[in-house]
Amino acid sequence: MSPPSRIVIAHRGASGYLPEHTLPAYALAHGMGADYIEPDLVLTRDGHLICLHDIYLQATTNVEQVFPSRAREDGRWYAADFSLAEIRRLEARERLSNRFPRGRSRFAVPSFAEMIELVQGLNERTGRTVGIYPEIKAPAWHRAQGLPMEAALLELLERYGYRKPGAPVFVQSFEPESLKRLRALGSKLPQVLLMAEVEQYQRFLSPEGIASIAAFADGIGPAKTMLERQPELIGWARDAGLIIHPYTFRADQVPDRHGSHEAELERYLFELGVDGVFTDYPDRARAVLDDR
Repeated sequence: MSPPSRIVIAHRGASGYLPEHTLPAYALAHGMGADYIEPDLVLTRDGHLICLHDIYLQATTNVEQVFPSRAREDGRWYAADFSLAEIRRLEARERLSNRFPRGRSRFAVPSFAEMIELVQGLNERTGRTVGIYPEIKAPAWHRAQGLPMEAALLELLERYGYRKPGAPVFVQSFEPESLKRLRALGSKLPQVLLMAEVEQYQRFLSPEGIASIAAFADGIGPAKTMLERQPELIGWARDAGLIIHPYTFRADQVPDRHGSHEAELERYLFELGVDGVFTDYPDRARAVLDDR
């Protein structure tokens, strides 16, 4: 697989402009020049992968109005408690108050298959090869619910041609054990370990720790602040043969030290030299790269 030297990854689609993880957000990301589009994936009760940021439904759908009595004892509505047919009855909505206004237009929760078919259809019509970058969400939790994710993911990817050599796909997870499980199932797809600034990832923050990731992944996806605090992570990753795709770059959440969204992108892409960025604004990252 030979991806572009630096790539734009549309984080949850063009989520700075349209509700995250909706087909319109994915289509807009494609049109804005993203190299890869990221769907987060969870499983329904009947084993279908759907595009949703959380294992919970209430933050980004109207599940409370459609199924008011279906919350668990903790007061949350879990996607794993609903069939795909029931998920299709819901409307997707914007999670953040400063983005796409709620009540404007109508959006649905797509299945992963629908997302893939959209991207492949747009690729066919435009002549571009935009890849997919799925994240499997909370795989250990799903397994405990009797819904293992890894085999379901590989089966669907194979159905749509993403297990062939050179297929434009990365698979990512915050859970090392899930990535190891994918390898044990025979997957040779590029894999990325996501990392956050929490205790469980401290064991990887050394040359030896980063090198250990290469046994089950091809890259790291650290929170961008980790690279600001410990830029030597980039050199360690390079030494281990790993790519670096930090997250998340948002034009409406720019740290003061950078001054502008474009300045922040330039810092990471050209000064620190990362291989790609997760962004809610793929058009602006595309422009920064194309201007070089």
